[in-house]
Amino acid sequence: MYVDSAIPPAYPSGRDAVTAPEKPASNHFKNLHMSVTHFLATLCFLLGFVPLSQAQQPVDQMVKEWERAKAYTKEYLDLMPDDKYSLKPTPEMRSFAGQMMHLTDANYLFASVAAGTQSPKGMGEMEKSADQSKQNVIKQVMDGYDYVIATLKQLDPSKMGEQIKMFDRFEMSRGVAFEKAFEHQTHHRGQTTVYLRLAGVKPPQEKLF
Repeated sequence: MYVDSAIPPAYPSGRDAVTAPEKPASNHFKNLHMSVTHFLATLCFLLGFVPLSQAQQPVDQMVKEWERAKAYTKEYLDLMPDDKYSLKPTPEMRSFAGQMMHLTDANYLFASVAAGTQSPKGMGEMEKSADQSKQNVIKQVMDGYDYVIATLKQLDPSKMGEQIKMFDRFEMSRGVAFEKAFEHQTHHRGQTTVYLRLAGVKPPQEKLF
């Protein structure tokens, strides 16, 4: 009988059936699996040492940013003429001195609440001060920045993530509270740019770094 040699014989069925041998797993995929497993194990190991360094780094950076903000605000204070510290763009607005003293009140408040300490100044004490002279305003504002910087340096970095309640209303971490303080002082210093222009003074160059 003629048999076409190009057609392979069929495997028999039943108990005589022949099972095709399994192909061994690819060495490539085995090596890939081992590499991924090793990578994940190493990553988990290293992550155990990250939190403390990550906590310290933001505090150090915050201190640098506050020192920069202090120096920048000082430029505004120095440029405004003595007799223009009482300047108000409109009657209902704060004076230049009032803006800077309000900024300082908030620096004390935010920093003390963020750190869980007692502020050395009363609520709104700076803005209510009878002495709104250039000399006194500069001193009080600089002292306020120094208070924030010193508070940050004394704060345990591991506590920056702890939750607090600001003004008995807003829940946030200690770190975020310091960020809010920074945003607030930036806002009010920025407002005084117009005051300088109205006084005929060119504002300082932007100090981002």
